[in-house]
Parts: sequence; C-alpha cells; structure tokens
Amino acid sequence: MTKLHGFDFFPSGQASVAIEPRKPQIEFPEHDHDFYEIVIVEQGTGTHIFNGQPYTLSGGSVCFVRDSDRHLYEHAGNLHLTNVLFRSPDDFCFLSGLEKLLPREQDGHYPCHWRISQGVMQQVRYLVEQLEAPLESSEPGAVALREILFMQLLVLLRKGGLAEGPEEDGGRLNHLLAWLEENFAEAICWEALAERFSLSLRTLHRQLKQQTGLTPQRYLNRLRLGKAHHLLRHSDASVTEIAFQCGFGDSNHFSTLFRREYAWSPRDVRLRRDARLQ
Repeated sequence: MTKLHGFDFFPSGQASVAIEPRKPQIEFPEHDHDFYEIVIVEQGTGTHIFNGQPYTLSGGSVCFVRDSDRHLYEHAGNLHLTNVLFRSPDDFCFLSGLEKLLPREQDGHYPCHWRISQGVMQQVRYLVEQLEAPLESSEPGAVALREILFMQLLVLLRKGGLAEGPEEDGGRLNHLLAWLEENFAEAICWEALAERFSLSLRTLHRQLKQQTGLTPQRYLNRLRLGKAHHLLRHSDASVTEIAFQCGFGDSNHFSTLFRREYAWSPRDVRLRRDARLQ
C-alpha cells in the first residue's frame, strides 16, 4: 500500500495546513498518510473506498481522514475535490482542543462522511481560498491567522453537517442522498421520496442533477452498481445474489448496466479477483 508523506505536500516545516485541489480526482491506489485530511467534494460523483467500505461521493460530500485510515477513489473521472491537509490535531502552534471538532469513533464506528448544503459550500470555498494563499511570513501573527482560518473551516463544516438539520431545499436534498446511501436496495418511487423529504419532484431532479451531474435514476444506478462492484471483489456471494442485494430485480439487467458502467461484466470482475487470490 502506498504511503503519502507530509514533506511532499506542506510548503514548509512551519506550515500546519496545506490545500491540494484535485479537479478532477484521478483514480489512485489504496493509500494512507502521515498527516490528516479533510476531503471536500465540489462536484461530480465517484466511489470512496474508506477502510474497505464503499461510500458514494457527490457535490457537497465531506470526509475526514485520519492518519490511520486507508482509502482510495474509484470511478472518479468527473469528481472534483479540494483536500485540506493538516499535520495532526496536536501540531498547531496556537490551537488546542481541535480533536473536539473532529468526528469521534464510537463502538467501532467512525462517522466520517456527511454532506453540506450549497450555501455552506460557498462559505467553505471562501475560507479555502484564503488558506490557499502562501504563508508569506513565519511570524507568529501570520501563523496564528492561518490557524484561525482553519478553525473557522472546521466549525463551519461541523455546523453545516446533517446533524444540524435540514436547511431549506438544499438541506432536504442532502438528507435524501444520505437516506439513499443507506437504503439503496429498496424499491424507489421518486414521487414518494420527494414527498417524504418535502421536495417537489421537479426540485429533486434539478438539485440532484446540479450536485451530481446525474439524473436521479442514473445516480441511484451508479450507487447500486458501486456497492455491487465492491461485493463482487470482497464477498463470496453469487452474481445473482449480489444483484438482488443491491436492488436489481433482474440479474441480466444488472449485468447489462454493470458492463455499461465498468466495461467489465460482473463475472469478469469475479474471475479477476479469484485469479489474484490464487
């Protein structure tokens, strides 16, 4: 597994924060770092394999990555990210107690993925632009100002998360997308789902296309196919079983969509996995 080192990304030994835009994010093998990272998704869709589990990313997604986490990106051709790197919660000169603003692992679960609205995203971009400016001086005042900006970013991301509740239409869409991540295998009626999250069907279509670049059904299919792709490589369930587990009522239709998405059939993926394990 590849390990990324801070000296390749931080501009100097004085810098505790660095900004790494990835527009677009290329597919990259599994890796970890000797620093921490906040991933902010500005647009597009892709799959984030985080500690072996797949998560669907789209515009408005946020993920916190610790130095002990391993991750990679797949199917990320139109995924535009901003990565905010920081050395450690304890490596700031003027800030203490930062760990209280970071996600906390509870009972083996690390709640590291959530979503923010487009309104919050605009504020995030403003802070990131200021953090992108080079640190012109190592004087304490300049270092302190940069750390204050990072603290503002952390507070904004935490307050902008789903735990703060829906925020007009954008917040409702974020809750809907989070619900789909957990319930992707269910039979979906878009009219009923729009009503459930207090959105008009037209607004649902428009905002989901704005955030992900996909129509609702295309987004759902990609979500299901991403979960299926992961199961084909990491479980022993049959192709038919995986198709039904991921919400496809017909395994032949599943295979057709899968080949269209990945240019490989489900059986090809399984055979490649088995060959690697031999």
